[in-house]
Amino acid sequence: MNIEVIKPGLATTVQDLGRPGYYHLGIPLSGALDQYALRLANLLVGNDEGAAALECTLMAPELLFKGDTLFAVTGAQLDIKLNGQLVDSHASHAAHAGDRLSFGYMKSGARAYVAVAGGIAVPIVLGSRSTYGLGAFGGFQGRKLSAGDVLPVGQAGARARAGRAASAELRVASPRELELRVLPGLYYHRLEASAVDSFFSDTWAVAPDADRIGYRYKNGRPLKFIARKQPFGAGSDPSNIVDAGYPYGSIQVPSGTEPIILHRDAVSGGGYAMIGTVISADMDRIAQMQPGNKARFVAVDMTAALAARAQYQARINKMRTELSG
Repeated sequence: MNIEVIKPGLATTVQDLGRPGYYHLGIPLSGALDQYALRLANLLVGNDEGAAALECTLMAPELLFKGDTLFAVTGAQLDIKLNGQLVDSHASHAAHAGDRLSFGYMKSGARAYVAVAGGIAVPIVLGSRSTYGLGAFGGFQGRKLSAGDVLPVGQAGARARAGRAASAELRVASPRELELRVLPGLYYHRLEASAVDSFFSDTWAVAPDADRIGYRYKNGRPLKFIARKQPFGAGSDPSNIVDAGYPYGSIQVPSGTEPIILHRDAVSGGGYAMIGTVISADMDRIAQMQPGNKARFVAVDMTAALAARAQYQARINKMRTELSG
């Protein structure tokens, strides 16, 4: 069974859970920005939770099913139409050859995930079917989808069935304002005390150029770095350092103006000071932030970060239990 792309949407790509293990070679994780939403969509249609699906950003595609299948849509809140008729999100539905799947605008949230029974069966590259756009590999021909593309679909599993739905507790939420928990980073000490205060007290807004590489935030006060003689190998910008590795979720502030949270397609290192790292449990929430949505940064310690990770994992386990039947 195949799926034809009638309209590609703004930036629709094939993503799974990513390709860890190559960061030291400069190849990022890639994979779904909202890992929870991807897992949920897959479990709804009876797939393994890491199967490849479509990640739709801000404007979703229009798709033509070339055979019978099941599909589910999770993530952002938007109208979902099968042959022009509204269907529920966070639930599995049957589709037949010739059926069309279309979408309205994203009312809240920035990414929707479309899973089909059997998964999107593009080739595996370095252990993953995820698209890495900067590297132009993985996914469908290493790029976002275009009109006329035909996507191969794998064989549906024994657990595939229509009518499966996630409870309200397990559905993806996408508030327009949220708190992001941050572990202070290796270069946190480079900030002046007033900059530390303003970073955590100001309300920041997502900039229009936020993407899979990094989420940029604006409207906070500029952050001042403690003056120093730049070491050999560092640039002249006050936020420059001698090149270092960038952790997933790390925050850099070029020229001290607009914080950037590095996401799943970010480069693995460079010459900007990392003032902190967003904890892993909050990275999915960033993926659902539209331009203009607001965030406050909250400092936490490692104990709190590990507790949040355990809560996140418990929610995934609950999802597995609820949708295993």
